[in-house]
Amino acid sequence: MHYILFYDVADDYVARREPHRAAHLALASAAFDRGELVLGGALTDPTDTAILVFRTHEAAEAFVLADPYVLNGMVKHWRVREWMTVIGEGSTPVGMP
Repeated sequence: MHYILFYDVADDYVARREPHRAAHLALASAAFDRGELVLGGALTDPTDTAILVFRTHEAAEAFVLADPYVLNGMVKHWRVREWMTVIGEGSTPVGMP
């Protein structure tokens, strides 16, 4: 089981992120080092969404509350969705021998 944090980013996100990028990446790196964050990154062409995969819902929400991108208005909307993973590290194999 994993939890996907979806960010719908502002239209001018790429132009505005630079002053906050180092702090955002430091926050993500710390979450990864603690084993909370599995993967993260932005979708491209268009760059309108970012996706971060966490091990717990609580870790995803804590990340949002501290993220400079959210705090500085670069994220229009966010949501966390439970993801029933069945293949890969940390997944719950279902129907597999």
